[in-house]
Amino acid sequence: MNPRTADGPGHGMEAGPVTGTAAAGSGAETGVGAGDSERLARAALTRVLEPGDELGGRWLRECGAVELLRRITTGDGTAERLRGMTPKRLAGYRLRAEGVEPERDLSAVAGAGGRFVCPGDREWPTQLDDLGDARPTGLWVRGPRDLRLWALRSVAVVGARACTPYGSHMAASLGAGLAELGWVVVSGAAFGVDGAAHRGALAVGGATMAVLACGVDVAYPRGHAELIGRMAQQGLVIGELPPSDHPTRSRFILRNRVIAALTRGTVVVEAEYRSGSLVTARNAQRLGRFTMGVPGPATSALSAGVHELLRGEGVLVTDASEVAELVGDIGELAPARHGPVHPRDRLDEVSARVLDALPFRGVTSGRDVARVAGTSTDEALGRLYELHSLGFVERHGDGWQLTPRPTRDGDARRGGT
Repeated sequence: MNPRTADGPGHGMEAGPVTGTAAAGSGAETGVGAGDSERLARAALTRVLEPGDELGGRWLRECGAVELLRRITTGDGTAERLRGMTPKRLAGYRLRAEGVEPERDLSAVAGAGGRFVCPGDREWPTQLDDLGDARPTGLWVRGPRDLRLWALRSVAVVGARACTPYGSHMAASLGAGLAELGWVVVSGAAFGVDGAAHRGALAVGGATMAVLACGVDVAYPRGHAELIGRMAQQGLVIGELPPSDHPTRSRFILRNRVIAALTRGTVVVEAEYRSGSLVTARNAQRLGRFTMGVPGPATSALSAGVHELLRGEGVLVTDASEVAELVGDIGELAPARHGPVHPRDRLDEVSARVLDALPFRGVTSGRDVARVAGTSTDEALGRLYELHSLGFVERHGDGWQLTPRPTRDGDARRGGT
C-alpha cells in the first residue's frame, strides 16, 4: 500500500485518498489573501519566537497571533502584562521583530515551490497539537505531497551522524523496507543514519520526509543539497524556521520534538549515551508514541545509547516488518522467524534416537543399535529400514552404517547436534 494512493487512518484522524498534492483552497496556499491577518501574524512570529517556546505558545493560545504580534511590536504596555513576560525577554522579541516582513517570507517560500501551513489548515497534522504550548507556530513546507495525509502513516528513523557501515546499512534497509510497506520515512536529513534512511526510501521509489532545523530553502548540511532537493521534488521538506534562517545546536534538539510528535513511532539506529536521537525517542515516549531500537555489538559505543533505550521501554526491532507490526494496524504482522529445517528434524522421536545410535564411522549391528537407542531389536530394525528408504543409512550385510554425505548442521552427530 502506497501513502500516495492509499487511505491511512492514524492518530485519531480520518484520512481520505492521498492525491499527492496539497489541495487548493485548504488555507495552505503559497500566497496569502488580503484579509488573512492570522496567517501573516503567524508567519511573522516564526521569526520572533524560537521553536518550542512554551511561554510564547501559551500567549499565542490565549491572545491569538494577531494580538500577540501587536503587543510585542507596540509600546502600549500590554506586552508587559503577559504572564511570564520579563523585560529581557520582551527586549529580545522586539529586537527580532524589527524589520520582519511576513509577505516577503511567504513570497520567498512560494518561489521555492513551498507554502506556509498553520494550525487549523486542512493540511495541518493535528498530532502536533499533542505538544501543547510547544506546538509549532506554523510549518514552512516544500514539496508536492499532502503533509497531513503523509504524516498519518509515518515512522521516524534516526540515529548517529558518524554511524558505522552497519548502522548505515540498517538505516537504508529500514528506509527501503518501510517505504515498500507503504510507510512514509521521516528523518532529519543529517549525515549518517538520517541520510541513509532517506536514500533507502528513495531507492525503492518510496515516500520520505525531512524535518529541518533551518529554513526549508536552505540545504543543510551542504553535502546533502542534492538529497534535500530530491525530497523537495518527490516528497516533503518541512521546518519551523522561516526562509533563509540558519540552524543552531539548540534548534536541532528542538526539531526532534516535531519528528517525535509527527510520526507514529521512532526507530533509533546507533546512538551514543549523549545523542539527539535519544532525545527524539524520549520525546516520543512522553507523547505516547512507539519507541524502537536496532541492537548492535555490545562493545560498540555507538550502540550503547540504543541498548540503554532497549533496557527501558524501547522495543527491539531488526527489520521493517517488525516496525510495521508494532506501529501499524491490525493484521500487519511480521513473518514468523525460525531457523532452517533439516531432513532429520522431520523424524519422529524413536527414529531420531535410532539414527543417533549409529556410530559416526563404521558398521554396527541392529542389536547394538537397539541397545544404544533403548528400544527392542525388532523396532530398531523396522526404523532402520525406514531410515534406509529415506537415505539416512546404508545396509552392509547384517550391519548398518550412516550414509556418507557432506557434513551439514544437523546431519552429523558432531558437537552434539
